[in-house]
Amino acid sequence: MQSPPIHQGQGQGQGPRPEPHRGTLVLVLGIVSLVACAICGPFAWLIGRDDLRKMDHGSMDPEGRGLTQAGMICGIIGTVLLILPLVAILIWVLAMIVLAIVAIGVGGAP
Repeated sequence: MQSPPIHQGQGQGQGPRPEPHRGTLVLVLGIVSLVACAICGPFAWLIGRDDLRKMDHGSMDPEGRGLTQAGMICGIIGTVLLILPLVAILIWVLAMIVLAIVAIGVGGAP
């Protein structure tokens, strides 16, 4: 029976290789969330947060930490840019409802 092949990074006294980083993916999602499609922002934020946690625990290659952090920050900004217009629309709709109620109350029967 043959032993399994030893891969680079495995072998004598070394544990399993850490998972490869996804810093480039997170950065691309973050930049896209700022430039073209804000819906990518939450994905960059969440993937980046999870990957940074994995890097801290040693289960992911820490080489891409800078890319992951930059992408996560861009994702946070993209998420804020996604949420702000939604909040503004919600405030406008509520203001229109209040104005309609006031107008009905003013023009109603005495």
